Amino acid sequence: MKKTLLSGVKPTGQVHLGNYFGAMRQFVDRQDEYRQFIFIANYHALTSVSDGALLRKLTLDLALDYLAIGIDPKKTTLFLQSDVSEVAELAWIFNTITTVPYLMRAHAFKDATNKNEDLLLSMLGDEHQKKEELTEEKLKDMYEHLEEVKYRGVNVGLFDYPILMAADILMYGADVVPVGLDQKQHIEIARDTAQKFNRVFGETFKIPEPLILEDVKTVPGTDGRKMSKSYGNVIGLFVSDEEIKKAVMSIPTDSKGVDEPKDPATCKVFALHELVSGADLPELRKRYTEGGIGYKESKEILIDNIRAFTAPLRSRREDLARDPDMVVQILREGGEVARAEAQKTMQDVREKIGLTLKNESH
Repeated sequence: MKKTLLSGVKPTGQVHLGNYFGAMRQFVDRQDEYRQFIFIANYHALTSVSDGALLRKLTLDLALDYLAIGIDPKKTTLFLQSDVSEVAELAWIFNTITTVPYLMRAHAFKDATNKNEDLLLSMLGDEHQKKEELTEEKLKDMYEHLEEVKYRGVNVGLFDYPILMAADILMYGADVVPVGLDQKQHIEIARDTAQKFNRVFGETFKIPEPLILEDVKTVPGTDGRKMSKSYGNVIGLFVSDEEIKKAVMSIPTDSKGVDEPKDPATCKVFALHELVSGADLPELRKRYTEGGIGYKESKEILIDNIRAFTAPLRSRREDLARDPDMVVQILREGGEVARAEAQKTMQDVREKIGLTLKNESH
């Protein structure tokens, strides 16, 4: 019997090469190996998207992206998180066995509050420089509001995010959850929650294992940092030829001339070649190490190879986009499969915790 793999992705914007090579391609490659559940995490998206029309568009766009790269609805259950309302119920139940200090250690929450704290401390530092403006009373007032400022703009959904994620993972009896080396906390919280529930109420949840994608490279963005929408350094998977050219040509390089040897291991352009330039790689590596290729030519070859790589994906996506009703139907059918699984899980959970009343006279 196949093991169950589960993954969810927030619909927060343009899918890029980093998303594809970092995770999405793995789901396509593993469709025959695992019983896969992949959901579009539109509940999670509500922590940052507050425009209904935009969320609907982003959700449909992500579904199109997954289908275009090769996710097969006959092999993979692709569905909307919101089509399984039981996940919100399970998250609430998990809330009742989770402590506030435990959740305060979650990375996303700490990152958000640390940014606010840094901003406030910077403001305090500025005030210290203006000694004539800073009274003892004003300083006391600013420090008294430190906690308020620290959590400003951080909604409860962001704080509780890991518990909803744990509910997502545990609801479907996932054996494995693909995570990057920097995302292990996601699965650790789900494991902790399952173990605590099982101790308190009896064996109920399978303890999922992380599927660490160690062989997956970190895809560099156009500025050399990890490719990420938050850095604004992405090369979109489904963008136009002109947008691909603009992104690649913006990658910074050193000042070495055409005939000078260059180190492929430190060149961000070459790092992207390794993802899409297949047959050209041996010759490119030779020309890099021996000299004889300039960065302009290297970028032009990369542009051609990214275009060639993404062209069939873009074409497939354009075809799918002509029939949005079909895409919605795929999601609806996936939701029915997922919800049937969730209802079985919740029947067991409700009985274990005492929400299901039994007639003791029978």
